[in-house]
Amino acid sequence: MGLHPIVLIPRSDEDLESLEDHHAGEPPEVYVCRVANAKLEHAIQRLYRSDRIQQPKPGDLIIAADTVVSLHGQILGKPAHDQAARAMLRQLSNTTHDVLTAVSLSRFDQTAADRVLVRSEVTFAALSPQWIEAYIASGEPFDKAGGYGIQGAAGSLIPHITGSFSGIMGLPLYETLDLIHRVSRHGQPRAD
Repeated sequence: MGLHPIVLIPRSDEDLESLEDHHAGEPPEVYVCRVANAKLEHAIQRLYRSDRIQQPKPGDLIIAADTVVSLHGQILGKPAHDQAARAMLRQLSNTTHDVLTAVSLSRFDQTAADRVLVRSEVTFAALSPQWIEAYIASGEPFDKAGGYGIQGAAGSLIPHITGSFSGIMGLPLYETLDLIHRVSRHGQPRAD
């Protein structure tokens, strides 16, 4: 994409998982947007406090994203153990579910910001108990929303998607580039 990002990896003293706490009754769309915005705000504050040799320039862009899997309005988070992964995969077997990815973007000086929510639909084939057990044994379901990654072995049992493949992976490229262009042009004269 021609970008040269600097990735902010959470420090050992940061509890970023707490940003992902789900509020009772919160719809998946509201949740994923709130979490992406919280991650963005956290990144900006961390950069302001940073002792980095090279501080971001005011116009530098900060991007944060979050992805959730939603089945009939229920959020399927990251499975914490085998049993949770097994239950999620059984629920997803032979169904179509939503994958929601929210991207929040801001200039470092916060003079311009925008966000987008991308909804994709993913249809799983029937998942046999043997496949589910082998997939869990591979370790792939863990640390992934809904207990699967479309870019891995689970992708072989997804006959149909509608929406953004890259969004299902966690960062919708087309929509993110569109956000970058919109926020980058903020305050600049339009070329009509």
